[in-house]
Amino acid sequence: MMDCLDVAMAPWEKVWKRILFHFCFNLRSLPLIYPAIEIDLHGKASLSGCSHSHEKPEQRNASLQTIENKGVKRAVYVFKPKGERRNTSRCKNASANQEFPSSAERYASNWGSNDVSLFTKQGGKGVNQDAMVVWKNFASQEDMVFCGVFDGHGPDGHRVAQNVRYTLPQKLADFWKSQQPAAKEIAFSSDDSENESYGHGTNHIADPSIVMGWKECFTAAYKVADRELLINEYVDSISSGTTAVSLVKQGNNLIVGNVGDSRAVLGTRSADNSLVAVQLTVDLKPDVPKEAERIRRNRGRVFALRKGGLVKRVWLPDQDAPGLAMSRSLGDYCLKNYGVISEPEVTYRTLTPDDEFVVLATDGVWDVLTNEQVVDIVASTSDRSQVARAIVEAAVNVWNSQEVALKADDCSVVCLFLC
Repeated sequence: MMDCLDVAMAPWEKVWKRILFHFCFNLRSLPLIYPAIEIDLHGKASLSGCSHSHEKPEQRNASLQTIENKGVKRAVYVFKPKGERRNTSRCKNASANQEFPSSAERYASNWGSNDVSLFTKQGGKGVNQDAMVVWKNFASQEDMVFCGVFDGHGPDGHRVAQNVRYTLPQKLADFWKSQQPAAKEIAFSSDDSENESYGHGTNHIADPSIVMGWKECFTAAYKVADRELLINEYVDSISSGTTAVSLVKQGNNLIVGNVGDSRAVLGTRSADNSLVAVQLTVDLKPDVPKEAERIRRNRGRVFALRKGGLVKRVWLPDQDAPGLAMSRSLGDYCLKNYGVISEPEVTYRTLTPDDEFVVLATDGVWDVLTNEQVVDIVASTSDRSQVARAIVEAAVNVWNSQEVALKADDCSVVCLFLC
């Protein structure tokens, strides 16, 4: 999608920067600088470089530092020893044909059943940069399901989205499993982080430990998925990135994490039994005051180009590039020092019998259809397995009717039925 512009960087400049980037990552005889992250879990903060399951315990311990959590957010980088190299074979093929846990029912292409429907269609801008996934029996739990849609942008946006489609749910499952022994010890407390909810999907609050535990898991999983993009030498995450709206349904618990401008909408019954749309996420764009304030505080610039309409974008401090149309994303490392973050907004809802379905979709749908129109399409489609296709086709028809078919965006939808 056209979420990232490059109006100032000459073609030759883009070429040599990319060549230099890949050259540096291929200097395997030299120690490399790897990004570390801060994950606040149970009063501790873990700072680590690239840690993979194939590494030996002594190798992981050598690159892992544990410090007391003093509530201070830090950007930390650590050196990787010469002899410690990551396995890039799986990273190289970070796409739809990656292997997933055999115990999970995983769907990542057009498919439908009586309880879930997913469909994607390429727009008129070239390769389809959207990705989507549904995992049943998520984290090896029969009562859990994961759904996500990812809208890539930039030269390598499709690869970034495909990579995140694999890594994000896997990391989320890993963090959730690691929390279970200490889940009962989590105390609920609000904070003033960038992860505050904007008032969507939080009208029903249940067990505080569940809410806080899932919030920590989502935040950690998004950060790790973002970090692994940077250390993947086969994906350009410097000038490319992706949105990521995802949910986990665990019994009557619904947890939604979001970065970017893809969206989650709930279809639920009101007091008079009419079907209404409830938006569960906020489109995290630079025109949201709190988002713009953070970007400007970090020396990023926010403004709309005259020829670009009223769309506000994020720009480097001294260059009219890249022009990112969202304030949070995975990837886009050229803007990570200037206020664009990968921390998701996490919301929670206790499901009731009135809640019927959740629709996740990329902005190719939301740019031309309202929340209410999408909910009505779901309600009027008799075959549940075809719901996602019906929404996408309705959006495509609107794009075509506007006589801008060549500029139509990719459209992807996942619809999860709750009852």
